[in-house]
Amino acid sequence: MSVGEIKELLEHIEDTHELVLRPAEGDELVVVWRAARSEANAALRAWRVTRGSESYAVYRAAEDRADAAEASLIAPRCTEAA
Repeated sequence: MSVGEIKELLEHIEDTHELVLRPAEGDELVVVWRAARSEANAALRAWRVTRGSESYAVYRAAEDRADAAEASLIAPRCTEAA
């Protein structure tokens, strides 16, 4: 199913005006890292499809954010071990 088909399908679903919230996942740094990694993975998939310079720049920026989030996640554990 294409993105366009999914969007068209969702347009025909009545809005219930309800919010569905996921439970808290615990460690905030882990949540941030997971979100950044997910964004980087999506950007990589987009770049692989388009192979454009703009999509590559978006991918690299997202990958840098994921790397920074991972470093922030690891840093407290490294100082604890020292």
